Amino acid sequence: MSREQYQVPNTSSFGAGSQVMYDQAGPTVTYLCGDCAAKVPLKKGDPIRCKECGHRILYKERTKRMVQFEAR
Repeated sequence: MSREQYQVPNTSSFGAGSQVMYDQAGPTVTYLCGDCAAKVPLKKGDPIRCKECGHRILYKERTKRMVQFEAR
């Protein structure tokens, strides 16, 4: 996606592509298991462990939003 095609998200579509969900206990973030590649939703205080295989290495999913840095 080029800079010209990028559209700034507005407030109604901001959360559409993100993997953060909200409920009464706070935000839930989705991680990927390093062993079985299952999607693991975690909230604050949850043990860092895959619910499918018990593996303890989880990776945060890459954002869907365009991230651009300015080089010097």
